[in-house]
Amino acid sequence: MEVFYYVVFGVLGIVVAALELSKNNKDRINTSSAFTSFKNNYLVVYSLMMAGDWLQGPYVYYLYSTYGFSKGEIGQLFIAGFGSSMLFGTIVGSLADKQGRKRACVTYCITYILSCITKHSPQYKVLMVGRVLGGIATSLLFSSFESWLVAEHNKRGFEQQWLSLTFSKAVFFGNGLVAIIAGLFGNLLVHSFALGPVAPFDAAACFLAIGMAVILSSWSENYGDPSDNKDLITQFRGAAVAIASDEKIALLGAIQSLFEGSMYTFVFLWTPALSPNDEEIPHGFIFATFMLASMLGSSLASRLLARSSPKVESYMQIVFLVSAASLLLPIIMASFVAPSKVKGGGISFSGCFQLLGFCIFEACVGLFWPSIMKMRSQYIPEEARSTIMNFFRIPLNIFVCVVLYNVNAFPITVMFGMCSIFLFVASLLQRRLMLIVDKPKANDWTPLNERNTEEDPLNI
Repeated sequence: MEVFYYVVFGVLGIVVAALELSKNNKDRINTSSAFTSFKNNYLVVYSLMMAGDWLQGPYVYYLYSTYGFSKGEIGQLFIAGFGSSMLFGTIVGSLADKQGRKRACVTYCITYILSCITKHSPQYKVLMVGRVLGGIATSLLFSSFESWLVAEHNKRGFEQQWLSLTFSKAVFFGNGLVAIIAGLFGNLLVHSFALGPVAPFDAAACFLAIGMAVILSSWSENYGDPSDNKDLITQFRGAAVAIASDEKIALLGAIQSLFEGSMYTFVFLWTPALSPNDEEIPHGFIFATFMLASMLGSSLASRLLARSSPKVESYMQIVFLVSAASLLLPIIMASFVAPSKVKGGGISFSGCFQLLGFCIFEACVGLFWPSIMKMRSQYIPEEARSTIMNFFRIPLNIFVCVVLYNVNAFPITVMFGMCSIFLFVASLLQRRLMLIVDKPKANDWTPLNERNTEEDPLNI
């Protein structure tokens, strides 16, 4: 069965290379040298930030287990991370809009470096502090950098279509190539050099420090709404009004939460799905294969976003339907293929089919990221971008916390079925968004700095 892994990885690699090398003028966007320099600078920083994140991911659980903590205690640490992202994420998002996105990006680096340092301690309370810091950093990573990019792109007067190029390349490199390299590098540090499970966290801190130096030396500051007369409560109210008064923003938030909730749940489910009887599977190699599939998706997204048709609101309906179907495979295999009772060994016949389905899901993830970034740049008002983006993560973090708390309460097929339903609902909401966008514009959102939130309170 080892040959199967290499065949899947090789085929995906060939397809990705073919897609990238076969791009013609229709698939490419003609840009200026100034934009290319700006884009490359952002890609370097984003790749360093993602390297700092990806290096840690595979070894968090492993590190906690080597310190002797039980599965329940480790679960509580993970819940603390997602919980802090939910509780503090919106606050730091609002501060980013008010105090500056560059400053928020630097804060991400400092916060995550401190989180990495806590991994040297086997004390549970210290590790809990590290998880809280990591949750705050995650909120900043997935809001402040994108908010800075969109504002700076518009401030420099670049064409709106060029933004999609930066998004697709950021996902291709940061969420694909860098993830693969980080996985291999982490494996080298822990196993080949025998530096122990804390070594990837030290390496992550180094990458984050390098990225912070680049930000400080080459990025300019930009803001959402820097006015001094708005406190956090007023910012929250204004963001809530924007979401409630513009159905496009509300739909976008629901779509993002449904897809990302399914995606994070998949992260916890794919290992037991592929090895239900403790089969020996190469986790690192499978992870690299998933990231290669994600690169394939982002490569497809760059082609689609470079063209005027089909619109992103249109093709994302299909992406959500395909992703929903791919996560039904474990249920289908459990229904029609008799489960093996043999413990250990290699991956089963059922596992092989599920792995192919999971690769399709990861390709959909690669399509999702640049596409959702593109839609957010179009529909979320600039003055509250980080605040609203972190609002979107509140239901996501609640959902993931609930799943983590009850991960052993439901059969794995029920969990996959729930994710598939969520993705189907996301497809329906995406269709609704497409219909609204295609309608003649009537009442667009009013910029928050022109809206008096005291006289126009949120009406739900």
